[in-house]
Amino acid sequence: MVEADKLSLFFSNEFPFNKEGLQEFVCTFSVKSYKKGALILENGTIENELRFLDKGIIREYYASNEKEKNVNFYTNSSFITDFSSFTHSTATRKYQECLTDVDLRVLSKEMFSNFTNQYTCGKQFIETIFQRIVVTKETDEFNHFVNTAEELYLDIMKTKPDWLLQIPQYHIASYLGITPETLSRIRKRI
Repeated sequence: MVEADKLSLFFSNEFPFNKEGLQEFVCTFSVKSYKKGALILENGTIENELRFLDKGIIREYYASNEKEKNVNFYTNSSFITDFSSFTHSTATRKYQECLTDVDLRVLSKEMFSNFTNQYTCGKQFIETIFQRIVVTKETDEFNHFVNTAEELYLDIMKTKPDWLLQIPQYHIASYLGITPETLSRIRKRI
């Protein structure tokens, strides 16, 4: 499937764009490719482009001098933009790193603003994305608070099995907040 088709399909399925607006919007994105290990978002920077993952795997994490904590992995076609930084022009606290070679479709903030000024569906897109982010974040935070690492791992097995096939175990362990050795013991029990 051509990358623009993935983007069109995503919008057709997820958002109420009219056909003319959708086609114009999709055609304004450009393609960027990154090599494995590349950072595409760094703490302290302001998100200035809308990014859609076409191909590859990206990990999202927080980091301090002492450690890193994985908070998400992107393995399927979706938007990977830090929308809070993007819409409020504030510095992000996140990092995003390519775990494989990655192809993205990107749109500058200026082009996106032009589109949202022209079509009301652009505003609906932002509102819908924020609602989804809040629900997902609250669900993830709650699950990490009340569930054990083993319960979280079982949930990944059920809801995100592609993570277990495509993401190194030490990254999964970081996401669960445990050591790789503890993850090994959990995997043996299951």
